[in-house]
Amino acid sequence: MNVLVAGGTGFVGRNLAAELDDRGHDVTVLARNPDEADLPEGVATAMGDVTARASIVEAFDGQDVVVNLVALSPLFEPPRGLSHTSVHLGGTQNVVSAAEERGVDKIIQMSALGADPAGPTEYLRAKGRAESVVKESDLRWTIYRPSVVFGDGGEFLSFTKKLTPPYLAPLPGGGKTRFQPIWVGDIAPMLADGVEPEHDGDTYEIGGPDVFTLADVARLVRRANGQSVTVVPVPMALAGAGLKIAGAIPGFPMGADQYRSLQLDNVTRDNDVESFGVTPQNMKSLEEYLGVERRTPDGK
Repeated sequence: MNVLVAGGTGFVGRNLAAELDDRGHDVTVLARNPDEADLPEGVATAMGDVTARASIVEAFDGQDVVVNLVALSPLFEPPRGLSHTSVHLGGTQNVVSAAEERGVDKIIQMSALGADPAGPTEYLRAKGRAESVVKESDLRWTIYRPSVVFGDGGEFLSFTKKLTPPYLAPLPGGGKTRFQPIWVGDIAPMLADGVEPEHDGDTYEIGGPDVFTLADVARLVRRANGQSVTVVPVPMALAGAGLKIAGAIPGFPMGADQYRSLQLDNVTRDNDVESFGVTPQNMKSLEEYLGVERRTPDGK
């Protein structure tokens, strides 16, 4: 097939473009600066910004499937001039409109666990509204809702490291928020499978083989660096008040929306990986990736 990967220069996009290329598809990566990415030799590129519809329309000519991976990180405040609404909702509207105009048959949409038009964060609300745009379109569609994705070049572990310094780390609520991290090498083939018609009209919640709290991840990351860390719980109310001030400091990793997200678990209700012929036991664990031993029952 001819597959257009919008946002294909990002962490997940580069891995997906390589996977699709390996499978024999003709892949084009659409991004604002596509030539900056390290892509396989057989992958073509197109320049465009999904928030500016006129800049992307021509890239949809002759495509069978578009994969919409364009996203802002939920872990950090959006860059100046951008918002989750303008990128996740507005960008999706432009991608769907361009696909319909140029005769693209299908869209694969990268959403998020907890996506909901009435969700508690702008990120989740924009993702939820974008899902509605996809489902109400004239396109065939498949939607993925992954937990956090880790791997070389990913930001989840670097964010955790920035948020939790070694030895003593104050975390909102004691870092009890739960995540189900999935390795990029496991999710990329599942996304590539989505081009096939047997996945049409389905929404998949995807996570890794294990559930960790943020405190668990902090300990694992520090252990991988030969360090220890003691998590000091900060009451959520106090943390929220502090973040209103700290969020205005350049370089501080969290803002008010990120604080609210830390009150929400990021785990699947039913992990749908088996829909792609995968079992959790065959997936790469976070400990394996970091090169540390499995947790003890108390997570230390």
